Amino acid sequence: MHARGDRLSLLGRVVAVLEETAEPYALIGAAAMATHGVSRATVDLDILAVGPRCLDPRLWSGLEAAGAAVDLRRGDDSDPLAGVVRFAAPGERPVDLVVGKAAWQRAALVRAEPGRFAGADLPVLRAADIILLKLFAGGPQDAWDVVQLLAAGDRRALAEEVEPRVAELPPAAAALWRTLLGE
Repeated sequence: MHARGDRLSLLGRVVAVLEETAEPYALIGAAAMATHGVSRATVDLDILAVGPRCLDPRLWSGLEAAGAAVDLRRGDDSDPLAGVVRFAAPGERPVDLVVGKAAWQRAALVRAEPGRFAGADLPVLRAADIILLKLFAGGPQDAWDVVQLLAAGDRRALAEEVEPRVAELPPAAAALWRTLLGE
């Protein structure tokens, strides 16, 4: 991890706590897309995890004691996510920890590859798995992101990697995939 002066960046501090949990996690969102050749403006950094321990406020008490704001929001049974934890600190980019709960999300984390972003060494989701997350989210920006990822990479190879996994997503995500492929 990268030290800024004598302290880690907010991203580095969040990653350090996640490393201690031994739960899989990876960089997602616009920052992960940038590592795959797609540049998009964003203010925050996004990380995906699936460990329920990530929603335990005690896990983040050290960050709060060091001056970071921690806003923990749990999803209910009908929410597609277990929850989200937002971290903020003066002069730092906010970090959103998205806590999933699906088996396909855990499998995507297992496939994550080593990477480095904003001075922190951390796993980065593969482009195909970012596409799956974007299809799952299903918004207009997400659809645009999928089109950009397909254009930036080997479209055929990405489609071949995504195709067998789309069945694990809700029907609306599979329909969006078909639309974006022009089928």
